[in-house]
Amino acid sequence: MEPAQSFELERPRLTAIAARLLGDRHEAEDIVQKAWLRWSEASTEVISLPAWLTTVTTRLCLDRLRARIPLPAETLDAVAAGHDDPATTAERAESVGQALHVVMARLTPNERVAFVLADTFGFDFVSIGEILDRSAAAARQLASRARNKVASAEPDGPASDAQVVDAFMAAARGGDLERLLNLLAPDAEVSADATAILAGTPSSIRGRAAVAEFFNGSARAALAVFIDGRAGAAWFQQGTAKVAFDFTVVEHEVQGIVFRAAPATLRQVVPRKATLPRSPDTNSPSHS
Repeated sequence: MEPAQSFELERPRLTAIAARLLGDRHEAEDIVQKAWLRWSEASTEVISLPAWLTTVTTRLCLDRLRARIPLPAETLDAVAAGHDDPATTAERAESVGQALHVVMARLTPNERVAFVLADTFGFDFVSIGEILDRSAAAARQLASRARNKVASAEPDGPASDAQVVDAFMAAARGGDLERLLNLLAPDAEVSADATAILAGTPSSIRGRAAVAEFFNGSARAALAVFIDGRAGAAWFQQGTAKVAFDFTVVEHEVQGIVFRAAPATLRQVVPRKATLPRSPDTNSPSHS
């Protein structure tokens, strides 16, 4: 197989990893292109192309993450080794995707890499440690610390986009029409891409009441996912995403849902753990 063809087989996976780490699809594509250049210029034999490209892509992302944070590299390394610096707990202004913006911004670069590779992509800690130049035990500790930060982040604060999406899907599955109405913006709209329409999805549903009625008691088989870094849901068949529900959340209300079935979009779908449901009256706007 030609080198370019071999790389193209890996590109979607590498882009998904980079996008999840950086929270920016365009930046991720730039990183993956840099990985391609590194490989094309490599003077040594690559034994395992997927492993080599994963390591290079992740380390390029790590460099980019470290460049975003005005802390010296030795401070970041000390944090990764287990010596927390109070400055690293400050909330970062960088956006890393709507779904985990506030939470992910609190993680150090090494924590983010360990957390994303372990919990989203299923990497073992030996591999993560090799990427980070750490032991497997240190990599496990980084991932554990990141999970604790994610789990404890602002439990009583405003609902995140992911919480709004998951509350909406839970209400849909449970047939809770009142909850659906409370979560929808007055001018909420459902639309679909051409592939989804061909598969039988409605092309357009407009208005809070109509959208709520459509979802009431439905979507029981949908699972929580990220769609290009955004919190959403998707219907899977035999482990493969067939239709993604791409949400737009504004001011803690569902403004729009787009059914997407185009292959290029479905390749960006990454399973995620659904957030815990909130009580119906928590951060839910009241509507007359």
